[in-house]
Amino acid sequence: MNDNKMTGIELRATWGLGTVFSLRMLGMFMVLPVLTTYGMALQGASEALIGLAIGIYGLAQAVFQVPFGLISDRVGRKPLIIGGLLVFALGSVIAALTDSIWGVILGRALQGSGAIAAAVMALLSDLTREQNRTKAMAFIGVSFGVTFAIAMVLGPIITHALGLQALFWGIALLALAGIAITLAVVPAANAHVLNRESGIVRGSFAKVLANGQLLKLNVGIFCLHALLMSSFVALPPMMAKAGLAPADHWKVYLVTMLVSFAAVVPFIIYAEVKRQMKRVFMICITLLLLAEIVLLAAGQHLWTLFAGIQLFFLAFNVMEAILPSLISKEAPAGYKGTAMGVYSTSQFLGVAAGGSLGGLLYQWQGAWLVFACGAALAVAWWIISTTLREPPYVSSLRITLSALAVKDGALAERLKAQPGVTEVVVVPEEQSAYIKIDTQQTNRGELERLVNAA
Repeated sequence: MNDNKMTGIELRATWGLGTVFSLRMLGMFMVLPVLTTYGMALQGASEALIGLAIGIYGLAQAVFQVPFGLISDRVGRKPLIIGGLLVFALGSVIAALTDSIWGVILGRALQGSGAIAAAVMALLSDLTREQNRTKAMAFIGVSFGVTFAIAMVLGPIITHALGLQALFWGIALLALAGIAITLAVVPAANAHVLNRESGIVRGSFAKVLANGQLLKLNVGIFCLHALLMSSFVALPPMMAKAGLAPADHWKVYLVTMLVSFAAVVPFIIYAEVKRQMKRVFMICITLLLLAEIVLLAAGQHLWTLFAGIQLFFLAFNVMEAILPSLISKEAPAGYKGTAMGVYSTSQFLGVAAGGSLGGLLYQWQGAWLVFACGAALAVAWWIISTTLREPPYVSSLRITLSALAVKDGALAERLKAQPGVTEVVVVPEEQSAYIKIDTQQTNRGELERLVNAA
């Protein structure tokens, strides 16, 4: 049997959890392109409260994500995933039943409180072997990008045809479908594997927060999602004022996503294969700045708006792909999961800040102030990012150690002496070695052979 071929359980876990994650993300994203247009018909609605309804989801996610991930170590992954999806569904039902903006705000807060991302990743780690885990995680990452594009198109179509309340009912059904898939398709884990590559290490946040490179990348994901959410406060009403009916907004998002996805691949190849991550990173921030300036100058010129939107999502989709890769490269060996937890919290704080502040700025002075502040934020981000170093082009991996290998006090030094190995951390109580490697010089197979020979 090919040891790198996924087993039936691994395939079920990957497809099942990937689908659950995608259904939840679909429900989250479908609201973004429609809330600032259709939501204004709600009782008590204002631009500031619409922004709060967009942003409060991110605040709740930021608060509950890491604690829920740690709790899943004790209560079990599947029970927490099911509980989180039930909370998400409850929030969707509340938003569907209300005709008040405050009801939608409460519903969105509950949706965000069902924070299951960490538990999903932990269960995926429990159900996949080391040599296949990267493929499984990559599938989740790809599904995230595809789901975002689908949501941008489906949200306006469903809301125009059936109304905002029907959209929330549909989101509740998606959550219930996720529960059904979790129960019927996703295998149960026999044991929880403490994998520092995907899980959070208790008491290790100080080590991650003290890393200057990671801190700058966390600022980056905060800025990226603050710009995204503030843009969705201003863009839909701007397009409506420029003469494009809300029912047709999906056409803009469809073309924009198709073009940006096609352009992402060359950027990623150049960044990873040619080892030009920082250059691509700085180019994307520059494109985001240009997009904010174009949108600021667009006024009611529809084609100028289209150009700004295309620039924005081209840079956004590339950034969404390379930022997690940068976090993985910069995270200390054995602390990638913790670094990703802090990264995700920073992302959701950006969602909260972008939605809430974007709504306040839009209500105060209109769309021009939203994009002017967005441009200022992009400039600040660009200046901070100039101090980033070129990342080490390494990958993280975990090797399970035998009882004899754990007792080998010289194992870490022998592993580190291998070509392409930059960092080694042996954790005896977990019977694991966490290693950072340059895959152009070595690979998992060679290191496993060394460990087994020892």
